[in-house]
Amino acid sequence: MPYETYQPFKAIALKLCSVVVFMSMAAMVKATADDVPTGEAVFFRSAFAMPVLFGWLFLRGALKTGLSVKSPLGHVLRGFIGASAMGMNFLALGLLPLPEVTAIGFVAPLLTVMFAALLLGERVGPFRITMVLLGLIGVLIVLWPRLTLETAEAGATLGAVLVLGSAVARALAQVQIRRLVEIDNPSAIVFWFTVTTTVLSLLTAPFGWVMPEPTALMLLIGAGLFGGMGQILMTSAYRFAGASLVAPFDYSSMIIALGMGYLLFAEVPTLQMLAGAAVVILAGGLLIWREHSLGLKRGKARSGMTPQG
Repeated sequence: MPYETYQPFKAIALKLCSVVVFMSMAAMVKATADDVPTGEAVFFRSAFAMPVLFGWLFLRGALKTGLSVKSPLGHVLRGFIGASAMGMNFLALGLLPLPEVTAIGFVAPLLTVMFAALLLGERVGPFRITMVLLGLIGVLIVLWPRLTLETAEAGATLGAVLVLGSAVARALAQVQIRRLVEIDNPSAIVFWFTVTTTVLSLLTAPFGWVMPEPTALMLLIGAGLFGGMGQILMTSAYRFAGASLVAPFDYSSMIIALGMGYLLFAEVPTLQMLAGAAVVILAGGLLIWREHSLGLKRGKARSGMTPQG
């Protein structure tokens, strides 16, 4: 999506705000995980994001483009995959430390590269393949204590599998988004994802929803409002600068997760978890740097300039 006017500092500020808001949302969901069923948490996260997104579209005068779609079934499929990813991630938040969930989740962009090659026919060279494999090694480092018989706990092992499943689903959702952006406005994709997820989460109501306590209720409503705000902030960031500048700031969520995990949930990260997260971040950062470099070379070629090196 081309940016409106190049304002890098504004783009970075918006991106960092979106990261803080999304991590706060995750902390709110985690705080209610022991008392509220996952499907119900997904409902609150989606339903209370809708008025925020609707108001944003109204203020921008984008209701028409933000609500009309050309592929309803494509949006339902994207919503189903996204709802599955959200549900698995929310369930895992109740089983694993917040930093660990965050670290494993970093593999999703790397898996998107692989799925884009398999499902969209995008060309993937040796460098991309190497970075994907490096990222998977980092995730394995994080996961290993949860998967070895000597140290594994049933709940933690399930949580690790759920986060990995969520990352796979998020990567598949990104592939579906790449298909949808060719025919529909990005605002429509965000809004109808929220609508679809809300409807799908209602299907879990017969399986034991509860009336949350006042504190849990406020946290769940807050998670929905923050989720909507995070989507707006993230989308707005890409209006003022390209992905190569903005995307690396996703990794600041690791620092925030470490702080929130320690201060709010008394979670102390292990050296192995930090090492694995560093490997995944390295792989993602190198991939972004490579894409940025290739983008500059393509731009020079289109301008009639000869790339050096």
